[in-house]
Amino acid sequence: MKDNLQVAIDGPAGAGKSTIAKGIAKRLGLFYVDTGAMYRAITHKALSLNIPLDQESAIVDMAWQSDITLDHTEARRVYCDGQDITEALRTPEVSRNVSVIAAYAGVRERLVDLQRREALRGAVVMDGRDIGTYVLPEANLKIFLTATSEERAKRRWLELQKAGKMVSFEEVHQDMQIRDQTDQQREVSPLVPAADAIMLDTTGLGVEEIIERIISLINN
Repeated sequence: MKDNLQVAIDGPAGAGKSTIAKGIAKRLGLFYVDTGAMYRAITHKALSLNIPLDQESAIVDMAWQSDITLDHTEARRVYCDGQDITEALRTPEVSRNVSVIAAYAGVRERLVDLQRREALRGAVVMDGRDIGTYVLPEANLKIFLTATSEERAKRRWLELQKAGKMVSFEEVHQDMQIRDQTDQQREVSPLVPAADAIMLDTTGLGVEEIIERIISLINN
């Protein structure tokens, strides 16, 4: 396997990007970079500091002053300014607002720089919404995961239930539909498949089945 192998996995919320990317990284010994966690970290910090989310300049300034680091061990912890915020990143409030933060060009510029630095560490699998189109346009393999909005909402709802966060399926589904629209319509790096991406609908598929399919593509 190439030391500089780059695998880009994009797709909407709840498509299974993080789970699949983690599985591939574990199986093949690759670095895993969860770019969505970085945007969630900035969103969480803005909410914690009570910075109005419509104040773009304040959010961008805060992002450039923030230190976000990812734990590449199997623990997969996320740190912001030295504080472990992993558990706080999947709350409904963060999920509801992360697309607003991710639409700011200055925030994306800061985080894309950090993401590209991570890719220089060695063979990497990176997931997000603009990895194949913008962050790693020369990636060896580009995958765009999709699934029905109902399927994606169910996955996120079950994830929240497991974490002890009581929220209705209807609320999760509505939030996801709003986020899809925001991601697809933003001016900076909108959510679209790369021209050379392989489309993979994960509706009804098991995690291991999806991982096997992608690994077979990597090995071909």
